Amino acid sequence: MDALPALTTDTIWAILNDTLDDDTVNRLVWHHLGYRYDPANDAWQTDMVEPTWAEAYPIPPHFIESRPATVKLTRSIPKDNKQLLKTYLGFKGYSVDQLIPRLTRRATMANWLLSVMQQQGLLDAMD
Repeated sequence: MDALPALTTDTIWAILNDTLDDDTVNRLVWHHLGYRYDPANDAWQTDMVEPTWAEAYPIPPHFIESRPATVKLTRSIPKDNKQLLKTYLGFKGYSVDQLIPRLTRRATMANWLLSVMQQQGLLDAMD
């Protein structure tokens, strides 16, 4: 697998602006959920994945294709972090003609990753 981009606000904007491919966005979320692929065994390792995720998804879900997985991702964002796209990045959302599942699910993934950055203290370091 190719190297993942660094978890930065530029990466979050690339997700929102649809300039980062779907596969890479999925892999970023998988990585930060704790999923690791073991090519020697051709299997996903879930040792570092929260048990509720590992049980529901022993193989990481394709978030853009899976509404249930995206809903679970949304629900896992702490309440204080749910509006980070708007409050921290100033993201205004998509226009009505852009409100398609693929883009809204990418926005959910971007917000979840931004929440991870907040929890890791990475956003404070960027101010």
